[in-house]
Amino acid sequence: MQASLYIHVPFCAGSCDYCDFYSVPINRPDQGSADSRLNIYVKNLLLEGERLFKTFKPAEIPSVYIGGGTPSVLGAAGISCLLDGINKIILQYAPSPKEITVEANPESADEAFLNAARESGATRLSMGVQTFYGPSRRAVNRVGAELCSGETGLSKRLILAADYFPEAFSIDLISGLPLQSEKILLNDIHSALSYKPAHISLYALTLEAETPLKNKLPPGDEADRLWLCGRDTLEKAGFNQYEVSNFCLEGKESRHNIRYWRLQSWLALGPAASGTIIDDETGSGFRYTVPPDLDQWMGNREQGIGIREELDSLTLIKETFLMGFRYIEGPDDELFRRRFHRCITDYIPKTIKAWRNRGFMQNGKTALTKEGLLFLDSFLSDAFLELEL
Repeated sequence: MQASLYIHVPFCAGSCDYCDFYSVPINRPDQGSADSRLNIYVKNLLLEGERLFKTFKPAEIPSVYIGGGTPSVLGAAGISCLLDGINKIILQYAPSPKEITVEANPESADEAFLNAARESGATRLSMGVQTFYGPSRRAVNRVGAELCSGETGLSKRLILAADYFPEAFSIDLISGLPLQSEKILLNDIHSALSYKPAHISLYALTLEAETPLKNKLPPGDEADRLWLCGRDTLEKAGFNQYEVSNFCLEGKESRHNIRYWRLQSWLALGPAASGTIIDDETGSGFRYTVPPDLDQWMGNREQGIGIREELDSLTLIKETFLMGFRYIEGPDDELFRRRFHRCITDYIPKTIKAWRNRGFMQNGKTALTKEGLLFLDSFLSDAFLELEL
């Protein structure tokens, strides 16, 4: 069995107003002693990892992604313990992963952490900047807003990150933040480019619920215009859009995320983590989700894989479309035929034809054009409607 591995570190120094990932507060590194739960958490992760690998016995782990939360709050000792322990577990069953990504935030990604991550096997770093503009950071309660100025602040951390992970360094940015204008977004992008990352994620901020923050955001048309301006700027700088929100230099795609978009199996560790296992021969599988409850998870030494959900072929076909058409290459046609014994065009021929006639499908591919990606939700609505007829 081949499966990637996602590891969730739920701890954060603060909670941003736009974030809906499961997280719990932790003392900030610059405020004194680290929370003792961090050490216990890492030890429990490794115990869970041993049980998980014993259950599934994966023969190959192509990639590992440590996300959160904020994994960099683990500090140098914590990330070393986690990476060394996970690599030791993996090597009992499979070769070393080709890609190991660690997420970090500037306020906790000091030189000791970056060095420890690299020395313990991390091959790629994803830095959550979001914006360099202090007022926008403060408007969404983004921790580390004070790092936006000063020689020892954000700039120093990004220079260090680029030094420790040359050509394997990603920066996350957000468009549509409060107080953000086109000039500010372009300044964010040019600032990010100055640190020579190989990969940039540019997310359009959207909020489902009516919240005080939502009322501070630019109107929909203005937010769309901002993101498109950002996209065009990144492409002019030589960054290829290879997914709805992701851009990279040639050959610098996130292998781990591509596996999500191709709906290939992955294992998961930690509270709120979700793994998906797919049988390519039967076109069915299951998903397990660990309950998002840190205290329960920490207190349960015999936790299993979590809540299990069976996935039939129709569900997986829908998810293949949902994830696969986000990717500029579209769903994997060969993998789709192997799983479901028919081509994508056999399931949604009218949708494919209609969108191709509109000029939103790539020539010779079952994939949306860059302009077609702007209307992804409408495409999926058409595809699902036809699929269910």
